[in-house]
Amino acid sequence: MIVCIAEKPSVARDIARVIGATQSKQGYMEGNGYQVTWTFGHLCELKMPEDYTEQWKAWALGSLPMVPPRFGIRLKDDEGVRRQFAVIERLMSQADSIVNCGDAGQEGELIQRWVMQKAKATCPVQRLWISSMTDEAIREGFAHLKEQKDYDSLYMAGLSRAVGDWLLGINATRLYSIKYGRPGNVLSVGRVQTPTLAMIVQRQKEIDNFVPQPYWVLSTIYRDTKFVSTKGEYKRREEGEQAFALIKDRPFTVTSVEKKKGKEAPPQLYDLTSLQVDCNKKFGMSAEATLNTIQSLYERKLTTYPRVDTQYLSTDVYAKCGPTMNGLFKTRRGGEAPYAEKVKALSGKPLAKSKRVFDDKKVTDHHAIIPTGMPPQALSDMEWQVYDLVARRFMAVFYPDCTFATTTVKGEVQPEEGKAIELKANGKTIIDAGWKAVYKEETEEGREDGETRNEEKTLPAFRKGESGPHEPTLTEKQTTPPKYFTEATLLRAMETAGKLVDDETLRAAMKENGIGRPSTRAAIIETLLRRGYIKKERKRLVATPLGVHLIDLIKEELLKSPELTGTWERKLRQIERKEYDARQFIDELKAQVASIVAQVLADNTPRIVSE
Repeated sequence: MIVCIAEKPSVARDIARVIGATQSKQGYMEGNGYQVTWTFGHLCELKMPEDYTEQWKAWALGSLPMVPPRFGIRLKDDEGVRRQFAVIERLMSQADSIVNCGDAGQEGELIQRWVMQKAKATCPVQRLWISSMTDEAIREGFAHLKEQKDYDSLYMAGLSRAVGDWLLGINATRLYSIKYGRPGNVLSVGRVQTPTLAMIVQRQKEIDNFVPQPYWVLSTIYRDTKFVSTKGEYKRREEGEQAFALIKDRPFTVTSVEKKKGKEAPPQLYDLTSLQVDCNKKFGMSAEATLNTIQSLYERKLTTYPRVDTQYLSTDVYAKCGPTMNGLFKTRRGGEAPYAEKVKALSGKPLAKSKRVFDDKKVTDHHAIIPTGMPPQALSDMEWQVYDLVARRFMAVFYPDCTFATTTVKGEVQPEEGKAIELKANGKTIIDAGWKAVYKEETEEGREDGETRNEEKTLPAFRKGESGPHEPTLTEKQTTPPKYFTEATLLRAMETAGKLVDDETLRAAMKENGIGRPSTRAAIIETLLRRGYIKKERKRLVATPLGVHLIDLIKEELLKSPELTGTWERKLRQIERKEYDARQFIDELKAQVASIVAQVLADNTPRIVSE
């Protein structure tokens, strides 16, 4: 008998139906030579300190650092978990072979391997590795099962992450809670959550300490068009007033009219972070809500595997893009076909095969998030919003660039004496909407289209040398503080280790050093909210006094630096690629934890004041 183990009951039922295991049993499905069972996510976890020795049960500075000679796992303390594990253990003890059907990623690999270890499975194990849950993908996956050993490095990366989080999180949390906290007041410190909190606290301090500074902008209205001084801001009112006086009663003369054509490429396909960013910007959805929704769409076979950090497709996916477009063509929502015209515009010639979309070198285990082509049915409003973003982005990447013309008109006012004062105006006209046609409805409603707003601004026809009266204005403004983090901007900052980068290519290159994984960043934000270190004020994420005080207590840059934490993430990715030794990563972390303990024990800072 072949035992298949999936990560959720719903996934197990889909797999069982496809492979013919149609008889329902207690905790599994059976038939056609298969038994298909499931976990509920993490059934097992790393042992807690008290599981290793009674001395570690009490929270005491003398016990730190706690470093087990060998890490072990245990079942979660839950009756339902124990009951399901008993089923899994019995099936695996009698199995001829096992198929690991866990989510095809680092966390999914870790979940299933721990269960198999706890069940003491000894038979051969193969791996089902698929990027969507369609029947076709499941059948194809079972026809080409992988060897479990091919994913040993993936497991080692997941294990190293879990052990590293245990070593740092449990030791640092006990250390800071005992040393600085009030009795019963746990100060939670973690490998990813603490540098994330540090970014929010730093931004909070910049905002709280910000002192606005006045400045003045000189502009004028000529032929109903606003021209702004090319000098920029005037730091002193007297300078601005002097410039204003010089041009007030003098004619404005157009000195140059420059027109250029430009192109804007389609935005890249979604990875999880960019999808979470857009959902937060457009719909106010939290990162966690977006992850849960796209995971549901994946399990309902409507989109591909979501926990990805690449925005590219492998070349073998190209052949499936046409059928996927056909599925979008047939999609109905409220009696209408929202994508039919968009797909129709691409018909009649092969889909473009751009290196910006298809690049095998930038795809490892999974490709970007795209629709599967199965027409969605009975979606909630939230599910439809997320699906619609993924579907439109998929269509947009096969459209041509948006072409536009920019016009820069410069003019000057010549005072009676002295140097002329130059002002300019910019305009932009869309020549061919290209990919932006996919978002036309949103543009017409004044909403965001793709990554940008509708920026079309047509200038009147100006002629070099023309001249006439104008209406100058000197406007007083004030510098503004940095913006509060939203979940969208925080996710971007986590992705690039605190460096806010707009350029897509540069941002992609920095992902290697991002903090946390795409699949865990939402949980980190929720953890900080739950523990009272940050709070939400509408879309804004605001550090609480408790969160600020905790970061102020932490002197060790290793614990709160996004850049340093990013180096850990890079090493974990290298472990996954067999470029770095997992044992070395853990040994380095053990030494770092010992150093942190020694430094904190020597500190005389008073205890934290609880709220």
